[in-house]
Amino acid sequence: MSRGKKLDLFIGADIDDGWAEVQTPRKSKIASDILEPEKHQLFFSKEKRRGKVVTLVGEFFLRKEDATTTLKTLKKKLGCGGSFKESFMEFQGDIKDKIRPLLVDAGFKFKPKH
Repeated sequence: MSRGKKLDLFIGADIDDGWAEVQTPRKSKIASDILEPEKHQLFFSKEKRRGKVVTLVGEFFLRKEDATTTLKTLKKKLGCGGSFKESFMEFQGDIKDKIRPLLVDAGFKFKPKH
């Protein structure tokens, strides 16, 4: 083959011959029911991302606006970064002992032993 010419291949499959796109279900379900803070059963989880610790708190059943305002106030009080993804709040660092009293004061409850 000389330089500059494209290789033309014909595989033999036609998309119209009964092929269909595979639809995979979401890994996590988006919360459709909204609960008051007193009815939440939160738990902690720790993950390592790029060598750093991330503290996950969840699962929250709040409207997106309420969750972002709660996250914003927690980030200000803790002095750390974080985000709200798939009904979990993610905070930078291992700050489980600092987050728990702030969420309890806000009215949230935790699962036993967490």
